[in-house]
Amino acid sequence: MIFAETVAVRRDGKAGTHREDRMQHLHEAEDMTTQLLPALDGLKAQAKRLRKSLEAEGNFISHSEALELVARQYGYRDWNTIHAAAGNRPAEPLSLGAKVSGSYLGQAFTAEVIGLTRLNDGARYRVTLDLDEAVDVVTFDSFSAWRKRVNGTIGRNGVSASRTSDGRPHLEIRM
Repeated sequence: MIFAETVAVRRDGKAGTHREDRMQHLHEAEDMTTQLLPALDGLKAQAKRLRKSLEAEGNFISHSEALELVARQYGYRDWNTIHAAAGNRPAEPLSLGAKVSGSYLGQAFTAEVIGLTRLNDGARYRVTLDLDEAVDVVTFDSFSAWRKRVNGTIGRNGVSASRTSDGRPHLEIRM
């Protein structure tokens, strides 16, 4: 039996086997789930904190060097590139560190956003909340199950698609 490999031209212009091309597409698909990039003010504040922290240790850098380091931490080539990426995108409904309120399984809460990932369709987010006060997620009187940290997937409106048996969203965040 003779096996033949199909040669294809990849997006980067290089020739490769069909299998290599498929693997490249898989890696691109994995990259579509991205961590959210803070707004420009948040990036600048990070650079300022970094500069002060390094200065306290006796390492002096300029503000522009701190901006460049922050850009590299997020995987960007330089400050101008991250500035363009952060400035040319639609406003995110939530941000890391934001204080939010809403309900989880029917229980009211206030919380801090400690994890936030935009999913590949751009319309949904995976969010992790650190609740100020633990909530009881069981409706039975005979026992309780308290939650202080909550994970969920929400739309841009702050409501999860997952529903309880009575049709109520698992997670609702007031935007």
